[in-house]
Formats: sequence, C-alpha cells, structure tokens
Amino acid sequence: MSKKTGRGHAGEIAAGERFAFGKNWLRFIDGLDEARIDAAVASVRKLTGLDTLAGKRFLDIGSGSGLFSLAAMRIGAAQVLSFDYDPDSVRCGLELKARFFPGDDRWRIAEGSILDKPFLGALGIFDIVYSWGVLHHTGDMYQAFANTAALVAPSGLLAIAIYNDQGTKSRAWRAVKSAYCRTPGALRPLLFFPIPLLFELRWLVGDLMRGRSPLSRWQSATRGMNPWRDWIDWLGGYPFEVATPEAVFDFFHAKGFRLECLTTCTGGFGNNEFTFSRENLSERRAGDR
Repeated sequence: MSKKTGRGHAGEIAAGERFAFGKNWLRFIDGLDEARIDAAVASVRKLTGLDTLAGKRFLDIGSGSGLFSLAAMRIGAAQVLSFDYDPDSVRCGLELKARFFPGDDRWRIAEGSILDKPFLGALGIFDIVYSWGVLHHTGDMYQAFANTAALVAPSGLLAIAIYNDQGTKSRAWRAVKSAYCRTPGALRPLLFFPIPLLFELRWLVGDLMRGRSPLSRWQSATRGMNPWRDWIDWLGGYPFEVATPEAVFDFFHAKGFRLECLTTCTGGFGNNEFTFSRENLSERRAGDR
C-alpha cells in the first residue's frame, strides 16, 4: 500500500519510509498451525456476522500473511482475491494457497496497491471487502478509505480495523515507528525491544494481580496471530495514521454505508473494528415507491 513516492516498495524500505511487513509475515507462517487457522476463521465469522461465506466474493485488501484469505476459503467463499503492495506478503499468500488449496482457481493472489486506481478498476466489486489493520499503513488513509468503499457491492459488507487516535500518544508512537524504520536492523533490538518488554511486564503484573495465568496472552491465538510478530509489526508499522471511531463512521456513513457492528479498543493504542453494510439504493427506492 503506497503513497505515490515514485520509489517503489523496495525504495521506500531502503529510505526508511516503510516497514517490511512481508518479511515479518513470512516468519509467522513458518509456524502456522490449525489452532491459529481456527482462530482466524472465528475472527472472520465474528467480524462479518456470517457463519458461512458460501456464494460470496471476498476481497482481502493488504492480505499480509494470507491467513484471513485462507480463513475465507475455509468458510466456503465462492471467490477470494488477496492483494498486497508488499511482494513478500504476496509470497505468503501463494505459500498458503500451495499448502492448503493447491490449484484451486477460487483463490487468486495479486500484487497491487489500494492507492492504485487503474489496478483497482480491473478488480470489480465484492460481496465482502475485508481489510484488517491495513488502510492506516498506506500513507494516504482517507484516499484508501474512498478507494475501498468503491469496491463494495450494493448490499455488501465492509469489514475493517483502523488504529485508534490517541492524540499525543499516537504522535509519539508515530515517531517511534518512523525511527524504527530508519534504524539499521542490527541496532533495532537494542534500541526498541525494551518497549515491548516494559509493556509485557506491566501486563504480566496485572494478570498476576487478577489471578490469571501470566502466560495467557501468549498461549491464546487472538485472531490466529503471534504476539511476538504482532509486536514487531507494531514497532515498525510505518506509514502510520490513526482515526477516532467517529471519524471512520462519519466518512463511511457519508458514502452510503450503515454501521452494523463496532468493537473499540477502549481508548488504547490498538485497532477499532468496524463492520459496515453498503446501502442498496435501488432497493431503497423500490421500497419508497
């Protein structure tokens, strides 16, 4: 997902303008197991509100590890299209397809950007458009919102997750992420890994005080993710933009979307999850007559 810098993906990473998300996901899928896939399936079902995707066309924008495209296939989607700006993320999708759905033409994987309108124009529209934790990494989040909205079919669903706007704290995190991407790889553990260590110690103490297992966070596969890979993604996740729940709602409401479900991160530094349905104007007009 790129702003039009003219450098291309590799050039943006070399210039410290972008995190190498795909390299992180390649390491994640090495250890992918059925428990994590099951958690991803449960996550997609919860966010879409659908037990099955039978007959549905599913678009995964910024497919990353490819795990949630795999989940959509497991739930029975009629078609799945995964695309990502990062070539290594595309490799992840291809690897998972080769492992679990070899030769299945229902699942297509492409390299492309949500900011590239000619690329998007050839995709068509989809019953379910899914983009978890991606659009805020494009470098032009609101343009990414607009381009994403145009890919949702009438009466279709849009399921997205966007980083919460914490004001000053978000600006501080943005500085951390920018610095991480500009720091040579050998120095990153020394300079940045004390940050997750401090947070994890604080959460560990909180778990102990509440009588919970101190390892519960690391043992549970939330959305099928790996907490360590999530930390790497969080520290390096740049470009980085944020939005309040109200700002996201207002934007998509103005585009003819109705909010079906909202799960917030309770004011923290995580993602707020939104499920919108696109209004079918022809059906509404028929009902008005």
